[in-house]
Amino acid sequence: MKTLQQLLNSKKYKEVISIAPHRPVFDALVVLAEYKIGALVVLQGEQLVGIFSERDYAREVILKGKSSKTTQISEVMTDKVLTAKPEDTVEYAMAIMSDKRIRHLPIVDNNKVIGILSIGDLVKETIAYQHDLIQQLESYIKS
Repeated sequence: MKTLQQLLNSKKYKEVISIAPHRPVFDALVVLAEYKIGALVVLQGEQLVGIFSERDYAREVILKGKSSKTTQISEVMTDKVLTAKPEDTVEYAMAIMSDKRIRHLPIVDNNKVIGILSIGDLVKETIAYQHDLIQQLESYIKS
């Protein structure tokens, strides 16, 4: 099974798409829509201080009647962020994400965020891995 670094290498956007904690939620929504993604890492300089997702927006802004133009990211972001290392496997990351019921996992190397993976990224890779394994087994059986 591939490492998380290998998955990051194959992603469309190589740069870390992030937002600062003092920015309004509206700005985050614009970035999410522009890149067609579901979450942003929240960075203070290069330090990971949180993650902001569509789920945070729904639960912490919309349902609580807050304004996305006046509410800061720091007020509604998830600040207890689970992370993984680039050398961790897809299987390991899937276990964390399933167990903790999270959809996005920042990948951190030497205290620096180098990327973020979604559960969709991991599921896609798992399906491809299983497909390849099935083909190898079928080929072995036929020979």
